[in-house]
Amino acid sequence: MLSRKRFILAKLKLGGQCYCRYFSSQTSPAEIEIPFSNGTTLKLSTGRYARFADGACVATLGDTSVLATVVAKAKHSGNSFLPLVVDYRQKAAAAGRIPTNFLRRELGPTEREVLTSRLVDRSVRPLFPQDFGCDTQVACNTLALDGVYPPETVAINAAGAALALSDVPWAGPIGAVRLGQIEGEIIVNPTRRELEQSSLNLVVTATASNLVVMLEGSANDILQQDLLKAIKLGVKEAQHVVRAVATLQRTRGRRKRDYERPPAPPAAAADALRSLCTMKIREILSDWSHDKTSRDVALAELRQAVVAQLRDDADAGALTDCFNAHLRQIFRDMIFETDTRCDGRALDQLREISCEVSLYEPLHGSALFQRGQTQVLCTVAFDSPDSALKMDTLTALTSGTKEKSFFLHYEFPAYATGEVGSRGGPARREAGHGALAERGLLPVVPDQPYTVRLTAEVLESNGSSSMASVCGGSLALLDAGVALSAPAAGVAVGLVSRYEDGVMQDYRILTDLLGIEDYMGDMDFKVAGTKRGVTALQADVKVDGLPLRVIMEAVQRACDAKSRVIDIMNKCIDKPRQDRKENMPVTEELVVEPHERARLLGVAGINLKRLYVETGVQVSAVDERRFTVFAPNAGALAEARARISEWLRSERAPELEFGAVYTARVVELREHGVMVALHSALPPALLHNSQLDHRKIQHPSALGLTVGSEIHVKYFGRDPVSGQMRLSHKVLSSPPPAVPRKLDRS
Repeated sequence: MLSRKRFILAKLKLGGQCYCRYFSSQTSPAEIEIPFSNGTTLKLSTGRYARFADGACVATLGDTSVLATVVAKAKHSGNSFLPLVVDYRQKAAAAGRIPTNFLRRELGPTEREVLTSRLVDRSVRPLFPQDFGCDTQVACNTLALDGVYPPETVAINAAGAALALSDVPWAGPIGAVRLGQIEGEIIVNPTRRELEQSSLNLVVTATASNLVVMLEGSANDILQQDLLKAIKLGVKEAQHVVRAVATLQRTRGRRKRDYERPPAPPAAAADALRSLCTMKIREILSDWSHDKTSRDVALAELRQAVVAQLRDDADAGALTDCFNAHLRQIFRDMIFETDTRCDGRALDQLREISCEVSLYEPLHGSALFQRGQTQVLCTVAFDSPDSALKMDTLTALTSGTKEKSFFLHYEFPAYATGEVGSRGGPARREAGHGALAERGLLPVVPDQPYTVRLTAEVLESNGSSSMASVCGGSLALLDAGVALSAPAAGVAVGLVSRYEDGVMQDYRILTDLLGIEDYMGDMDFKVAGTKRGVTALQADVKVDGLPLRVIMEAVQRACDAKSRVIDIMNKCIDKPRQDRKENMPVTEELVVEPHERARLLGVAGINLKRLYVETGVQVSAVDERRFTVFAPNAGALAEARARISEWLRSERAPELEFGAVYTARVVELREHGVMVALHSALPPALLHNSQLDHRKIQHPSALGLTVGSEIHVKYFGRDPVSGQMRLSHKVLSSPPPAVPRKLDRS
């Protein structure tokens, strides 16, 4: 037996205990290739890297490779939720680059890394057991980036394969695929260049039996039927990966470990708890006068009272978990029984919506969007093109976007939910919700001659704040006078379902999700778009996958709901503001001849720097003759015009005649020539040593020239490249007579 299967025992002493890990022949290198219908191939390999991890896999698409590793602690963490951390890192070395920061090394995660981490997290989290509470970390590191295939789906497939191969309890495998659409044709695994031309960028994660686990994407106002067609194809293509990983798991995977489950209260205590709280829970959930705060307070007081009454019979933590599970079950059962939700709405009914624009005069555009107890304040700010958001080197390489002239910043302060928290930088959730709202609005925002920053600050939150940001952002942009191709809105739909023997038997789809429905339900599906089509979507699934029919119905419900929201928004504002505010920015083009640039810029650009500090006007060079002038308002532009005219006008420069002779005054002696002034309105020009005399001289002082001396020069026009004047003095004098040389006759 030992001759066929050798074991290596690694002993690591941790806290005085001996921790043992066995490596068998199952960890020997293995590789499998997965072909897709369009000819692309995904490669999965294991057993070569990171063999101390519980599971490791390298996924390769094209020349882009990602290593995913999984490590989980053996003991329960004591948390009532899954302590899973997914960390994606995009290494500069993988692209053959060096980071451009001061330390020349990778620092904190970029926004793209955060978004990819969330993408992987939402793909793998639903498949963990609900009672699994061991600290688990999934780390994805890029090994190679070819700049052709985006690494997101590669990371998802690598993480899914690593979890399937590990001993960590997990109900995979999964498969992920990216889809695009060019001229009506759906493309599987599109390249970066194809995505630039594509009207769709959709990532689909699915598991066996064609069950959808995660959806995320953006679209250029794609039609609903085209979106559904792409989802179906993505689920179908993902099955190639699922079957291949299942094969690899059977031959190279580890046996899933037994894990410690949280303690359950005694049966008698659990029965007593249910009998004490069932009727009161139903009474609270059926009282439609409750809002978010009063309902949460009533449920918290009931929980505290019941746990205190049964504290002598069971552990308080176990009783709390039992109460929460019972509350969740009653909440879901009541929806099935009455087809009515806890706030009295029907399943497809929207919350009350109110809109308001032009809140503050100094703002370029503003709007307040209120949906139920979710309130978002959106503001628009215009600035010069130089204020565009610059992408880091790796993000530009993998996404093809070097800078963004339109971007949305989403803020979710703690007071939005009545809590106390820090006011630091954006957390992962804020970055994800902001990116989703930005994708929902980007296709309808036309190109602008300036940078547009849209901020969405959540003032109250009771579900679907990211979709409220899309609605408020659309209103604020119209208030700012931006000619949107069409108003956009967003809505979230949820799901409660019943299962029997692992098969869904019944379900209810909830339109316009409440916060408690998101927490108690099985799905949070956000869809944004116009009345015509879809611009962004994101599906967070909390079960082991959803059938395609449920996804199709959810898309239909969401599209119907967002059309109704747009109708309400149009009553507030349905077209761009026509009258310009006094503080609206103004841009114009300035043409300056090359020989006049020095007077415009000043010494070391001091003129333009002073202009920006004193008036807020920015002047940016477009090419050698054209400049763009950005002013925060018309008054600042008028002041800038006057200053620029004064710099350029000072004295009108005469037109010089080619071949004419002029008298110039020496204003500076230099090592390689003299600077001469032909006219007070013309900048000094260089008269090189080679053009001073027929003889070779090392310094102009050899000719007796001093500052203030006058000298005759001949004008030969301007250099076509630099625009500098070409002058000569030596052509005005005859060359010295040649000295006869005697030949040696010897």
